[in-house]
Amino acid sequence: MNKYQHYYSFNRIILLILDVALIALAFNLSNLFRYGTVALDHQYSVFFVLFALVWWIVSGFSNFVFRIDGFFSIGKKLANLINAFVLHAFILASCIVIFNLEEISRLLLLYTYISTALLIGFSRLMFMQLSRYFTKSDMAYSRFVVVGSGQAAINLYHTFSNDENPGTKFMGFFDDEADVNSPYYNLVKGSENDLQEYCLQHGIDEIYYTKPLNNKEQVDELTAFCDDNFVYFRIVPDFSAIVQKDVNLYFYHNIPMISVRKEPLEQVTNRAIKRVFDIAFSLAVILLIFPIVLPVIALLIRLESKGPIFFKQLRPGKKNRLFVCYKFRTMFVNTQTELQATKNDPRITRIGRILRKTNLDELPQFFNVLLGDMSVVGPRPNLVSQLDHYSKVISKYKMRHFVTPGITGYAQVSGYRGETKEVHLMEKRVEYDVKYMENWSFMMDMKIIFLTVWNMIKGEKNAY
Repeated sequence: MNKYQHYYSFNRIILLILDVALIALAFNLSNLFRYGTVALDHQYSVFFVLFALVWWIVSGFSNFVFRIDGFFSIGKKLANLINAFVLHAFILASCIVIFNLEEISRLLLLYTYISTALLIGFSRLMFMQLSRYFTKSDMAYSRFVVVGSGQAAINLYHTFSNDENPGTKFMGFFDDEADVNSPYYNLVKGSENDLQEYCLQHGIDEIYYTKPLNNKEQVDELTAFCDDNFVYFRIVPDFSAIVQKDVNLYFYHNIPMISVRKEPLEQVTNRAIKRVFDIAFSLAVILLIFPIVLPVIALLIRLESKGPIFFKQLRPGKKNRLFVCYKFRTMFVNTQTELQATKNDPRITRIGRILRKTNLDELPQFFNVLLGDMSVVGPRPNLVSQLDHYSKVISKYKMRHFVTPGITGYAQVSGYRGETKEVHLMEKRVEYDVKYMENWSFMMDMKIIFLTVWNMIKGEKNAY
């Protein structure tokens, strides 16, 4: 689908230019509402450049922020746009502090964000409607046929028949062994010998080959025919007999390989991005926040109970390698450290209950992040005793240890934290951990961090 890559790149340039123009309009309108004039003062002009520049950077981090074609549902496009604005606000707030722009009116900033979100959101809806109109017009149709009429062919037909996909027009199946009892039999236009003549008569643009790859002569013949008649030839391998879920196909030099599980963090670039962020974020917390809260928390812990300020415990990390996990001590000194905390647990001190409720007990774990034992975001490191127990009763439990554990995680911000009295609660936690592994993105980490901070502010009923 290389033609769609060019289409996407062109859209990206057009929409980026449009976004900058809309941001400029939003700034003028906001200034008009706030001060009665469209003329921007010097500081607000500098802020406009910063605002637009950060949006450009965020668009680079946020996959498919500029996608208006049909490869993604409207819900997915909207979610991507919201995530982009959340990340944009996070970065921009940091820039305001760094560049000393605190004098900008908070009300003006609110007007700017609301008007920018409305204008860009409306422009996306308009472009999606135009894109949908264009893809349904005759000039946008890419006519295609499918060789074969098995399950792979039917799945392909349904995929391209979806209204969310760019303008393609299915012209029929061609198969020597079509099932006359199949509900799709009426879509079979002829035998495989009829294919080439049909393509010439109906101006077919693409041929998709879904039959088993054991007929080299036929594949070579169709390849030559397509080359001579300017038709795209695609081979669609069918793995449904051996793999019952989505797979990833990639090449190592010229050798095709299949991964039965999505593994974004197996890519070196993704791991590098995550690690650089972990180091930068943990250093910021250790240098800016830790020196302020440490004396206060340490004093409160000491005043209430005897014992160390910090609690150290072995936890299983990536690939089950044990590491020393640091926390502020939230319990009276006891010998039952491998028992999970429960509601109204008598071992927990009063200050410990507050620390747990606000997640402040986990601040020392940023040293674990800096050392590389943990990440800011990832599956939470459970107790060693839990590893031994749940590995035997939950089939995918060990999968969560494919990646580095985190201070916060997808399961925790989705409501699955605290005590796991029943197995199904841990199963849900594992389910979300696996989802995180298979769908990781930098934006996903930003969203989880934002939700974690939000939960710290509003409090969580399962945090004890």
